Amino acid sequence: MKLEIISPTGVLFEGEIDCISLPGTMGSFEILPDHAPIIAALQQGIIEYDNGKQRAELSIQSGFVEVKSNLITVCIE
Repeated sequence: MKLEIISPTGVLFEGEIDCISLPGTMGSFEILPDHAPIIAALQQGIIEYDNGKQRAELSIQSGFVEVKSNLITVCIE
């Protein structure tokens, strides 16, 4: 899957990942390959993503995520 994390200051991350965990407003959730299309609001918390070799974390205040055809776009504050 391809992940793009975008903030008001620019692109924070762009690359291939295996899975991602996000702090949704209705609770944390995980996105795996071939996930159904979704748009969801995000709340304050930690985004965790893994590319099979290393795991990364990013603290956010709020934002939203769109998933479509193995492209994950996360817009954060």
